[in-house]
Amino acid sequence: MEDIRTLPKYNVTATLQCAGNRRTAMSKTKTVKGVGWGVSAIGNAVWGGSKLTDVLELVGIPKLTSTTKFGGKYVEFVSIDQCKEENGGPYKASITLSQATNPEADVLLAYEMNGEPLNRDHGFPLRVVVPGVIGARSVKWLEAINIIAEECQGFFVKKDYKMFPPSVNWENIDWSSRRPQMDFPVQCVICSLEDITTITPGKVKIGGYAASGGGRGIERVDVSVDGGKTWIDASRCQKSGTPYTADDDDNSDKWAWVLFEVTVDIQQSTEIIAKAVPHDEK
Repeated sequence: MEDIRTLPKYNVTATLQCAGNRRTAMSKTKTVKGVGWGVSAIGNAVWGGSKLTDVLELVGIPKLTSTTKFGGKYVEFVSIDQCKEENGGPYKASITLSQATNPEADVLLAYEMNGEPLNRDHGFPLRVVVPGVIGARSVKWLEAINIIAEECQGFFVKKDYKMFPPSVNWENIDWSSRRPQMDFPVQCVICSLEDITTITPGKVKIGGYAASGGGRGIERVDVSVDGGKTWIDASRCQKSGTPYTADDDDNSDKWAWVLFEVTVDIQQSTEIIAKAVPHDEK
């Protein structure tokens, strides 16, 4: 920890989201296994710490390296946390070495959250933060970092957090046929009307969040109060002068969610929809 703290400190505003966020809504179409998350398995914070690129340079791995001279292609993060899925062994995950050594990927070894030391629940004393990637890769309570030739063989990399077509079930699933999920897709959620089916006719404030993985940022959020026939550009609540874009700018919150709101006039029963457009899909 002392060596890590001597390195330059960076603050990165990033959204972390469980890959199972909104699983409850998915189960309304087809029952799926896993924790029944609503829309709140997500959060946004300012993470403070050292860039993984700087730490790896301390052990002789330069920036923008995809393969070491010993054949290492992945960086494995091992937690002190033990879990039943690993038969009592530690939780672990991995990312590619090329991502880990890319300064613009902003991968952190974080020891602060929102300007304060990490608390126990968020990974004290040290955790990984991999912006734009599902939360399962941002390992908490970090114990070890390994450079390995193949991706991590842990349960949550090999037998969880993968995307399959609807035809696949637990009887015919082939885990080896899909790659581990990394970047999370664009998400747009109305929170202000969560679990509300009836409102009083008149002015209604609609608000929620939008986020996109991979540092793509959110270009805009559109809201429809007529089932998608017409759309309204929602206001985005963001820091003044800070663009939510994928530009490689130190002032860009490209890893952060966007909070949105719009006030509309609703006089009759209708369907309300919100959609987010990431920066690369204008």
